[in-house]
Amino acid sequence: MSLAENFPIWDKLTKEQQDRISQVTTLNKIKKGTVIHNGSMDCLGMLLIRSGQLRAYILSEEGREITIYRLFEHDVCLLTASCVMPNIQFEIIIEAEKDSEVWVIPACLYKNLMEESLPLSNYSNDLISSHFSDLMFLMEQIMWKSFDKRLAAFLLEESRLDETNNLKITHEKIANHMGTAREVVTRMLRYFQNEGMVKLTRGAVEITDPKAMECLAES
Repeated sequence: MSLAENFPIWDKLTKEQQDRISQVTTLNKIKKGTVIHNGSMDCLGMLLIRSGQLRAYILSEEGREITIYRLFEHDVCLLTASCVMPNIQFEIIIEAEKDSEVWVIPACLYKNLMEESLPLSNYSNDLISSHFSDLMFLMEQIMWKSFDKRLAAFLLEESRLDETNNLKITHEKIANHMGTAREVVTRMLRYFQNEGMVKLTRGAVEITDPKAMECLAES
């Protein structure tokens, strides 16, 4: 898929604007585990995901991580260009969860285009609003939903993403996604195992009763 096909409002830009984007945009191949953006001081630019999977997360002062959202094929991320909107300071970290290919539109060019193009400016505002909606949804889940339900929902999401009930994921990795301690995850997974919903092995969690897991997540 080409850059033009991946850019959501490409057809609403002028030919001259399209040419400027094409001339400076780079397609970067990123290895799994690579941190490609680290905090608001790192003004990378707009990201368009051609393939792979990225994870956006925040980091507490104590070093605890919590995932805000994932980025997949065709997704766009603008929080990696924090200098485009100087009133928004968002300490977000983005890493590759899988080997990925990402187009990067430099922040300086994107800022200039936002000032020229009303469609691009409106799209950018909608995109920022969507990112913050993801954050608010996460906060609501943390505040109002018990951990067992959150963990069940997370495991089901991982199962859908990997298209398998046998998840190759450590307790530490789950804790990083959910913003909690590994010991908390381990205790809850052992409870799930005692209830017959999962089977635990080294470095893996197998969902053995998806229906019970879904009932728990939705209760």
